[in-house]
Amino acid sequence: MTAGQLNETNKTTPLKRWSLYAMAVLYTAAGVNHFINPKVYVSIMPPWLHWHHQLVIISGIVEVGLGVLLLLPATRRFAAVGIIVLLIAVFPANVQMMLNYTREQHPAAWIAILRLPLQALLIWWAYTHVRLRK
Repeated sequence: MTAGQLNETNKTTPLKRWSLYAMAVLYTAAGVNHFINPKVYVSIMPPWLHWHHQLVIISGIVEVGLGVLLLLPATRRFAAVGIIVLLIAVFPANVQMMLNYTREQHPAAWIAILRLPLQALLIWWAYTHVRLRK
């Protein structure tokens, strides 16, 4: 690849840049929230998993780390792939949240239901930062 092609590959549009910063803020804030409100996350952990509190802390650290790594061009692709893996890994907790909220007739049950297909959208969003531009 020539220097000109490499430079063309690294160009980002304002929308892509905004998307990247929004994603970085979203995951960093979500990760920090694991430390501020850990009980919320522990309450949606599937019962078949062990070490709920520890997993909440680990996932919070991972979210903050990946959010920050998105901002660095050298680690951006790694971070976006990591976010995709993380979204797949936490999907059982989203299903558990939907089951809990539906069973309890929680007023936010509809949000828990909408979160499930939202995961696919979030995966696609992260994937847009994985693909190499041609």
